[in-house]
Amino acid sequence: MRPASPAGRLLAAGVLAAALLTGAGPAAAASAVARPSGAHERLRPLADLSAQRLATADLVAAAKYGAGGPIDDPAREKVVLDTVARQAREAGADPAATVRIFRDQIEAGKLVQRELFRRWDADPGQAPDERPDLAEAREEINRVNGELVRGIAASERARTSPRCGGALTVAAVRVRHDARLDALHSVGLGRALRSVCSG
Repeated sequence: MRPASPAGRLLAAGVLAAALLTGAGPAAAASAVARPSGAHERLRPLADLSAQRLATADLVAAAKYGAGGPIDDPAREKVVLDTVARQAREAGADPAATVRIFRDQIEAGKLVQRELFRRWDADPGQAPDERPDLAEAREEINRVNGELVRGIAASERARTSPRCGGALTVAAVRVRHDARLDALHSVGLGRALRSVCSG
């Protein structure tokens, strides 16, 4: 057997690490490394859109910081969940599964916001100089939400497959690499994807 290349070893290590973030577990990740396939490409759009949505958490945090806006916003969260449930029905997706996935998306966003608030409180010099328009940030979130709902509808077979965990882990690793996510947003991505393979 030929020894793995440095790139192969790096990918394998990344897959195993990401398994802990996505909840797939080391066994699923090892399976994905041992039997690479195109299955992860069917889940790649969900990982990619989740990373895009997570990036908006920085804008939302900057908009709220110093303005007294709370990170937790149950009223806004209810609007989002009600909207994606309706969109899921229209797209032929399972509304309950869609809402589960979006609950994780919301929690991932708040995870990033809380950590940014903590950093800015500890070092005010890192705090944003300008406050983005929260309404504009939410317009972008709504756009990504709609695409994500369609992605959920299109990936039901992949999400309910026994190999979903390993395939999703590989997709997440590649998105992390391509988007050059830092440690905070890598953890956030794992939180956002936690329920993708639950059906």
